[in-house]
Amino acid sequence: MPVGKSAALPRTIDAVSRSLAPEKRETFLRALGQAVQGPELDAVFDTWWMEAMFDAVPGRARRLERTVAGRDLLRLPDTLEEEQS
Repeated sequence: MPVGKSAALPRTIDAVSRSLAPEKRETFLRALGQAVQGPELDAVFDTWWMEAMFDAVPGRARRLERTVAGRDLLRLPDTLEEEQS
């Protein structure tokens, strides 16, 4: 697998739950249990799935520190046309 890439985490409650640290897992399960079925539940799950994906790549704390400090940022193209030129 190329550097900086990680395998996609299955979008299941079990996969997300297993991927989170114990203290995050409890918060995730509590949030799921309190969310109303529909858009609210979908939003809770999406948020925690992304959290688990971010945690899956080693060095998250260091990456966050560098981002907040504005170091090693990549400029994203303003438009798709710019990306293709």
